[in-house]
Amino acid sequence: MYLKNFFYTLAAAVLLTACSSDSKNEQTPAADVSIQSTSLGQVLTDSKGKTLYFFARDVAGASVCEGNCLGVWPVFYAENPKLASGLATADFATITRADGSKQTTYKGWPLYYYQNDAAAGDTKGDKVNSVWFVAKPHFSVMLGMAQLVGNDGKKYTGTYAEGTGETLFLVDSLGRTLYAFAPDKRDTNTYTKSDFSNNATWPLAEFSAKNVPSLLDAADFKTITVFGRTQLVYKGWPLYYFGPDNMQRGMTKGVSVPRPGVWPIVNQSSAAAPQ
Repeated sequence: MYLKNFFYTLAAAVLLTACSSDSKNEQTPAADVSIQSTSLGQVLTDSKGKTLYFFARDVAGASVCEGNCLGVWPVFYAENPKLASGLATADFATITRADGSKQTTYKGWPLYYYQNDAAAGDTKGDKVNSVWFVAKPHFSVMLGMAQLVGNDGKKYTGTYAEGTGETLFLVDSLGRTLYAFAPDKRDTNTYTKSDFSNNATWPLAEFSAKNVPSLLDAADFKTITVFGRTQLVYKGWPLYYFGPDNMQRGMTKGVSVPRPGVWPIVNQSSAAAPQ
């Protein structure tokens, strides 16, 4: 009887060991979206380490990459994506494209691959045509590209003449347009009142630029203190939102107020603010 029980115990131990060994050999499924270190810093990648990208022309939140564009920049989509540590579910969503297919977005920016990225960690698509950028998880500032449309409903070019044509401009991480005020001086806000009674019309951009696209120079950004609040500055220009844009992605109503050029958009071509 003792010998029989011994063999039962031994068999159970062997089975338990085998199951334990099998469990150890099972690999945890890779996250659909991860954060990986690359030559450009930390970027979003898929489960195989392939880099994901943002498109400046998608600033309004809808994908405008269609037709031949998709051959070069395939969409990324994962239904209910499994996320790696450091990523928040609330930052991801799904949009339905014009052709009916689905695409995953991050902070409202549709995500893509680049066809010439052959290996995990490649970032060859960054800065292509000055409108494609690696998707970093913690951009403070991004670049949008769109037709400028003023509060007057008229279309404007980058020189603030009436006309059609897309312009590249600074936005925050959620695609909301940032403006300068022409009368401001270098690192000096001349618009905001000490009681902030006019802040609702032109709210301060109250954040710092910790991560910016590689097309921009991080050294061009700083912050100033305005009556106890922090304001982002670019090339010496204090930056603002426009209240009637209603914090909506890609809106540029401020460019015509009170007339074109008084509240311009800014980008890497903007001249430094005067002393």
